[in-house]
Amino acid sequence: MKVLYCITRSDTIGGAHVHVADLAKWMREEGHDAIVAVGGYGVFCRHLAQKNIPYINCRFLGRPISPAKDISALMELCRILRQQKPDLLSLHSAKAGLLGRFSSLGTDVPTVFTAHGWSFTEGISPVRAYISKILEKIAVPFTDRIITVSDYDRALALDAGLCPEKKIITIHNGMPDTKHFSEPGRNQGPVKITMIARLDEQKDHATLFSALSNLKDYNWTLDLIGDGPKEQILRKLSDFLSLSRRVNFLGLRDDVENLLAKSQIFVLATKWEGFPRSILEAMRAGLPVIASAVGGVSEAVKNGETGYLVPRMDSDVLRDRIKTLLCSPEQRKQMGLAGRRSFEKNFLFERMAEKTLAVYKQLAGQN
Repeated sequence: MKVLYCITRSDTIGGAHVHVADLAKWMREEGHDAIVAVGGYGVFCRHLAQKNIPYINCRFLGRPISPAKDISALMELCRILRQQKPDLLSLHSAKAGLLGRFSSLGTDVPTVFTAHGWSFTEGISPVRAYISKILEKIAVPFTDRIITVSDYDRALALDAGLCPEKKIITIHNGMPDTKHFSEPGRNQGPVKITMIARLDEQKDHATLFSALSNLKDYNWTLDLIGDGPKEQILRKLSDFLSLSRRVNFLGLRDDVENLLAKSQIFVLATKWEGFPRSILEAMRAGLPVIASAVGGVSEAVKNGETGYLVPRMDSDVLRDRIKTLLCSPEQRKQMGLAGRRSFEKNFLFERMAEKTLAVYKQLAGQN
């Protein structure tokens, strides 16, 4: 089977990018042909090259709305489809999802759109959510199957009347296993807190900083993994709150597994999500997780068992939960072990990949 994956941007590496790269690599290892079409010539292209995954650069495909460029991107995708002749088109991220589905019109190539979180979910501005919902409803008739990465997002789509129930399926994210494990119960030196998140409007670093500003009497440091347009604003905020000596802006890293193995607590403060892969990375490493209770997060984090769920943008509750784990090495250890067991049972990559391949084969008539 030949699968053409398509994702909007290459200037960063987020959860959807890792998802696409891992799936494409696995498909090729299983004897299938997989190629990735991606907008631009950024860091994700180097990531694909390192994994020996062939890719096509889409010159005009990009995140900002630009009628002229979007029309050019659509024509570009139509040309790629004609040249590659895939058995299936697998689309990821909003812009690639819309243009990719339109590009398949007039072909017999089945399309799968994987929603890594809807753009009309809770936390997104009403105007943006309204427009996104309309666009998705327009594109649904040209979609053979929608995969959501959480039950929350599947229910959100059905409640919005986006598509018939038979057209949408949940396949939770999964990740390859690791040999790098943390020691969350370590009680020597500062407790290392880690957050993996792009520095942009979706993630809520400001609430995390606010919570930590009230925990200066405790011994901790914070590692922030990820880049983004809000970096300078967040650096100034950490200076203003007198946190700069404890907060480390590490940028994009290719040694995330090693960094998590050196951590004791994982935090994801965020305004909206689908089903964040960073939480699975933390659970895989054996870390307790404190995360905002948005989207499908509660389908991974079991409150009081593998970590804590906190209300969105609530710095007081976030502060209290961090304080609890700072003061209890044994609780960190037990929650981390519980998270690791949950990862092994529910979120191994092979389980996700096999379910996804079954969808591909069904649509391509290869069952």
